[in-house]
Amino acid sequence: MRLPVESELLRIFIGESDKHAGRALYEVIVEEARRRGMAGATVLHGILGFGARSRVHKAGILRLSEDLPVVIEIVDRTDRIEAFLPVLDDMVTEGLVTREKAQVIVYRHGERAEDPAAG
Repeated sequence: MRLPVESELLRIFIGESDKHAGRALYEVIVEEARRRGMAGATVLHGILGFGARSRVHKAGILRLSEDLPVVIEIVDRTDRIEAFLPVLDDMVTEGLVTREKAQVIVYRHGERAEDPAAG
């Protein structure tokens, strides 16, 4: 797969306890992105954060979790990101979704490619 140098970054901010159809929302989102053949997705686990309700979510010494923040990042072509947005709209009932331009410097698997945006 090749990614154009001018691509997009999609960020989805949710809580780790958020669910969709009884499953962890972050897992459902990543699986759907993979099913659609998107370039890749990464889930980042936060240790502290707050959202629209200003409720602080944090990891504590005595608590393993209090609905810690989760960020899912997906970089892909603009058209693929655009097509994925309605799917997210159906899944994300609380959270934040952002989109921004991203310049792809390297996207490769295996041997080094000549084109910096080659896969």
